[in-house]
Order: sequence, then structure tokens, then C-alpha cells
Amino acid sequence: MAGKHNRRVAQFKKELKRNKTAAFALGFLILIILVSIFAFLSPYPPDKVDVTNVLQGPSLKHWFGTDELGRDYLTRALYGGRVSLTVGILAMLISTSIGVLVGTVSGYFGGRIDNILMRTVDVISSIPWMILVTVVSIYLTPGLKAIILVIGLFTWMSTARLVRAETLSIKEREYVLYAKSSGQSLTKVILKHIIPAVFPTFIVASTVSIANAILMESALSFLGLGIQQPLSSWGSMLQNAQGNLANAPYMAILPGLLIVLTVYSFNKIGDLLRTVIEPKTSGK
Repeated sequence: MAGKHNRRVAQFKKELKRNKTAAFALGFLILIILVSIFAFLSPYPPDKVDVTNVLQGPSLKHWFGTDELGRDYLTRALYGGRVSLTVGILAMLISTSIGVLVGTVSGYFGGRIDNILMRTVDVISSIPWMILVTVVSIYLTPGLKAIILVIGLFTWMSTARLVRAETLSIKEREYVLYAKSSGQSLTKVILKHIIPAVFPTFIVASTVSIANAILMESALSFLGLGIQQPLSSWGSMLQNAQGNLANAPYMAILPGLLIVLTVYSFNKIGDLLRTVIEPKTSGK
């Protein structure tokens, strides 16, 4: 097991050296996570209003200008990155936990349980996510906790399908059949043999889930249903930029660029992990 892990780590490093865009994506994610964590080192408080510096363009004092309340825009973006990444990671944890649970149970037991769970997945998946999440979020108090719960509870279906497909194959392998025939408990078989075997699929799906969660949060915040003042996220910054596009276009460029690069980077890392975990499917 350790040898297989070491081979995958070595393969990951090899692919990272060969794939320059993936190396850029990883570097960018590390950078954006670090600057978001250490955003408090900025000399400008994120919520300090300065009416004498309203909508100032980029300068040496304010590298990315100021917003409609005179707040340093770069500082707001860094704190917004902290919120957007928090939403992405926590929503991913909720989503993938539900997806792994449903997919494992459905694939392992099969029969009627499988039919009920998969038909539930089909029904939820058939509803456009924007409509589903928007309707639910209307009945919750807008804010960080609500947006994490809403995204996490309604984005697990694709993970469930992937894990179910893996479980259907894994449960027929010799070591799983031996574990069942030797009298090991159902819980032990699932936790010791099924879950570790689907873990690589879970890792790949997680990177995609984070990217999707950031996009959904940005869309909901842009519509006014997500993060509320005084907190800021990249999506809420885009919403605030709408009224000032003519005289302050930089207000839309910075958060928009951060969203695009972050989502691209997570997807690129997901592709890289898929190549490492499933080399036969990479075609390279």
C-alpha cells in the first residue's frame, strides 16, 4: 500500500514537471490560499470607509484602486478570497460526504435500495441547480452558513454516481468477497475495504466540487442571494461593481479574474490527479 502511494506521489511530481499549466495552477492556488490567510497583514482594514478616496483608480497607494466607499479594493479581494475558498472547501466536504455515503450504500447493497437512491439522484439532478438553490436560499437567512449548506446539500449527485460505479466493481473483488466470507462486519467491510478503494475517485471529484462551489457562490452572491455586507466574496464584489462599470471598470476585472483563475486551477489540478490515479485513461 505504501509502495503504491509512493509511486503515485512520484508520478504526480513527474506530471507536474511535464505539465507547465498544471504547475502554474498549483502555484497559483498555493499563492491565493496564502495571501487569503495572511490578508490581515494588509495596512488597510477591509471595512474602513474613506469618503475622501471614493472610486480612486489603481495607484502606488492602492494597487487596485478603491471601491464606492473608499475601501482598498485589493484588501477586499483578499478577504473575499478567504470567504470564497471557505465556501468552496466546506461545501465540498458536505457534498462529497453525502455523495460518498449515498454512492457506497447504493452500489454495495444494490436492489431496491439502489433503485430508490438512484431515482432520488435522478429527480434532484433533473432540476436546474440555479432554480433549486435559489428557491431554497430564499427561505434561509442569506449569509456564509446558509450558502455553504445550500451548495453542499444540492451538489452531491455526480459524486454519488461516480462512487456507486466504483463500488459496484470493488465489491466483486476477491479481497472484499474474502472479507465478507470470513465474517467481518458490514461496517468493517465498507470502512476498511470499500471506502479506501474509492478514495482516489473521491479526491478527483473533490477538486471539481470546490471549483463548482466557488462558481455557484459567485453566481448567488452576484444575484444578491449569497454573501452579505460587511463580508465580501468575489461574487459579491462583482455585484457591487455593476453600478460603476463605466467609471471604475477595475472593480469587475479583479474579482472576475480571480474567479476564473481559481476555478481553472482547481479543474487543472483535478485533471492532473485523474492522470496520476487513472493513467490508462489519460491517453498521453
